[in-house]
Amino acid sequence: MTIREEVRKMKLDAPVLAASSAELRNRALLLVKDNLEKHAEEIFAENRKDLARAEETGVAEAVRKRLKFNEKKLQDVTAGLVQLAGLPDPLGKVTLSRELDEGLKLTRISCPIGVIGVIFEARPDALVQISSLCIKSGNCAVLKGGKETALTNRILFGIIRDSVVEAGLPQHSLLQAELHQEIDELLACDDCVDLLIPRGSNAFVRYIMDNTRIPVMGHADGICHIYVDEDASVEKAIPVILDAKTQYTAACNAVETLLVNRKAAPAFLPVLASALKEAGVKLRGTKEVTDMIGGETIEDEKYPEYLDLIISVKLVDDVKEAVEHINRYGSHHTDAILTENDETATYFMQMVDSAGVYRNCSTRFADGFRYGFGAEVGISTSKLHARGPVGLEGLVTYKYLLEGNGDIVGDFASGKRTFHFRDL
Repeated sequence: MTIREEVRKMKLDAPVLAASSAELRNRALLLVKDNLEKHAEEIFAENRKDLARAEETGVAEAVRKRLKFNEKKLQDVTAGLVQLAGLPDPLGKVTLSRELDEGLKLTRISCPIGVIGVIFEARPDALVQISSLCIKSGNCAVLKGGKETALTNRILFGIIRDSVVEAGLPQHSLLQAELHQEIDELLACDDCVDLLIPRGSNAFVRYIMDNTRIPVMGHADGICHIYVDEDASVEKAIPVILDAKTQYTAACNAVETLLVNRKAAPAFLPVLASALKEAGVKLRGTKEVTDMIGGETIEDEKYPEYLDLIISVKLVDDVKEAVEHINRYGSHHTDAILTENDETATYFMQMVDSAGVYRNCSTRFADGFRYGFGAEVGISTSKLHARGPVGLEGLVTYKYLLEGNGDIVGDFASGKRTFHFRDL
């Protein structure tokens, strides 16, 4: 059966899932948790096969870190499932209640988007997070994970799908696409897929956007910055920078570029260089930086996303220059300032045009689980519909319900009746 045929079935089941009770969807999530724990050793065995194959085929170490699904990852995703099940139901929320005229009542309520296709990198925990968020928000989901974790994804998806059906949700709530050519099939399903969320490289996301008529939400790059102000606390700054760079180097919210105030540089940079060297981080900087502390010299101001133990460093005159650099060369993902000056911090946080703008904390906090969303389907740098870590609120839309009693527009157009708007 083709992807289109499968997705058409999902489209028919989507209203059934949307109408399911919060209790039923929460029961499904907790059953997924129980069955993941029950089959843990089987999952780990499949993941070890994926890891071995990745090493044999020369997959980069930074990527291999994403592939691992061990006891810690299992604990994280099961904790996310419990947290998600405990969150309020995002569906059926009344956001507007208005009487247009006597007996003519308008209501706006939250509802699922419908059928969502998510194409994501080789990260098995992402499959659990994405599918669970879609179930909680009442959305059917087509899932396509990276080929490097094909075996892990297959067993995880099977457990999740079987758990959801066992709980009483529709059979076609979830669908897994495993073949690369199925991506192009999915892109052509604009008549039955309501939203695509691609996660991956800039080139990959651009390909998705250029080859489908389905709305696309997400981000391409994670070029995150930290600006070290002249009024920064060195005692706070070094641990924050190290955490942002090394806590999970392959993540899109890891810091990639460090901007340092010139006034702070003489005292700060030697301490920073020592800390980075001890943590195994390679430093690349402008000639001005490398003349002071060594490292590889780079001149192009459009610094890349490394996803590795490498960081770019540049000196700036003040917060205004830092903001200009970030807004020009950043990816509008997550950027931070380290300063004890409230006025400087306020300027930075107002002027930086990113989905997440932080003060005196690591960029690694840009995560749906850490925001209390239970999990995330991804991080959006778009300004329409959803921005930042996309949790439940980003996976719902709304519809208008109008209840009358034989009312017709002609009565209002003729003046026989008049609108008397009254919020209820």
